[in-house]
Amino acid sequence: MKILVTGGAGYIGTHTCVELLQAGYEVVVADNFSNSKPAALRKVREVTGKDFITYEIDIKDQASLTTIFSEQDIEAVIHFAGLKAVGESVEVPLRYYQNNISGTINLCEVMEQFNVKKLVFSSSATVYGLLERVPFCENDPLQATNPYGQTKLICEQMLQDLFISDRAWGIALLRYFNPVGAHGSGIIGEDPNGIPNNLFPYMSQVAVGKLAELSVFGNDYDTHDGTGVRDYIHVVDLASGHLKALERILHRTGVHTYNLGTGKGYSVLEMIRAFENASSREIPYKIVKRRAGDIAVSYADPTKAKRELRWSTERDIDDMCKDTWQWQVKNPNGFEMTE
Repeated sequence: MKILVTGGAGYIGTHTCVELLQAGYEVVVADNFSNSKPAALRKVREVTGKDFITYEIDIKDQASLTTIFSEQDIEAVIHFAGLKAVGESVEVPLRYYQNNISGTINLCEVMEQFNVKKLVFSSSATVYGLLERVPFCENDPLQATNPYGQTKLICEQMLQDLFISDRAWGIALLRYFNPVGAHGSGIIGEDPNGIPNNLFPYMSQVAVGKLAELSVFGNDYDTHDGTGVRDYIHVVDLASGHLKALERILHRTGVHTYNLGTGKGYSVLEMIRAFENASSREIPYKIVKRRAGDIAVSYADPTKAKRELRWSTERDIDDMCKDTWQWQVKNPNGFEMTE
């Protein structure tokens, strides 16, 4: 069975390609490499010992998408392709709406044209907005508070409407919490362009000496140590969740929404200490003011995914830190040295 993975060269995309290939699926990757590198896909081949087809295209180009479906017998799609930085989305909202929403519309129109109606959609816990009650459940009210989250919410609503119009569709909406870590081989991991936006790649670059210190945004939250608490999920566990979601919708119609998280929260200071233990390096940090829109505590209720997908996380905080550090040490410049 041939699966199209849009954005397959990205952080979560590469790890999901590994899971798909190791499970015996054929993979076709579509990526424009705007926030990823071709070398990442070479590393997927190295990890799996398997080859796959890659198209360098932009999903906003419907003609290029049509070419893929014309040339390949695609049976389902896992859709990662999209812009994903919350701060950047506030600065250039039109770019996010154009890319994330128009690209998804293009993809669904081409899928309809070729009668491919099985889709796993990469959503986000940002659709819960400033919800104060935890854990977050799939039926909680949705209230995105930034353009990035809004694009995910609009796409979710759009896919719901698509199913209402044509009940042959089988769609999984996967709401991620905080993906971290790297493949256990140390061969693939997170390689952000420029200064990292997320905690783990920033910490690892501080530990390896590329960055001077970590900024901790606020220490006056109503948490046990004053810093924000988040649900960190190992990227390999997250990738396996995509495989489970794909296997479910291949045999079902409807729109099925799942939280992918551990159901546990860790504070920023707890993560710093865990990473120091894993790396045997000190992580210098400074407390700075809170970021607008951040909430004190966010973690998932993963009960539905456990019940319906028979999926649960297998890796803990120590695995997340150990695997991130191994990737950083083996690849101090990310994929740059392998280009």
